[in-house]
Amino acid sequence: MGHIEPPKNELQPQKQVTLFYSYSHRDERFRDSLAKHLALLKRQGLIKEWYDRQIGAGDEWRESIDEHLESADIILLLVSADFIASDYCFDKEMGRALERHDEGEALVIPIIVRPVNWSGAPFGRLQALPKNGKPVTVWDNRDLAWVDVAEGISKMVNAIVRGLPISNRAVSGSSFLLPLGRQL
Repeated sequence: MGHIEPPKNELQPQKQVTLFYSYSHRDERFRDSLAKHLALLKRQGLIKEWYDRQIGAGDEWRESIDEHLESADIILLLVSADFIASDYCFDKEMGRALERHDEGEALVIPIIVRPVNWSGAPFGRLQALPKNGKPVTVWDNRDLAWVDVAEGISKMVNAIVRGLPISNRAVSGSSFLLPLGRQL
């Protein structure tokens, strides 16, 4: 008898999508909650996450942040008054994230975690999560807010895994527009 190949695992992605969290340390609990809600994507091998608390002792922290910001496929901005007030988050991380977004190198997704006036911010032109940019903290059930965020991120991760070019994707409402009007 000939050798029979075992079936390929359909959940095994060809590409693992890298996520970069840009957030104020005052909002770390929200980063932790979001990571829990993205755990299934991580268990499926679809994503690899990075945030600054993973910088090791003795590592150059700016260099490490820059390296991961430059290599991320998706950059998550956890938006709050503290995020906007942070010179490093707002000027350095968000500034470079939007440059990469505009160049089609990465996808930036603003996630509104606490109420703040963000409509005039440079990322204000991007569709935010959760739905309608309603801050996570004002939802009656925060888990539902995080599920909405996780579903939005999951759609984009799956689009990247399927090889859709980053420059052709944009967030629109709770659905994502793809080339030629195809919907995920």
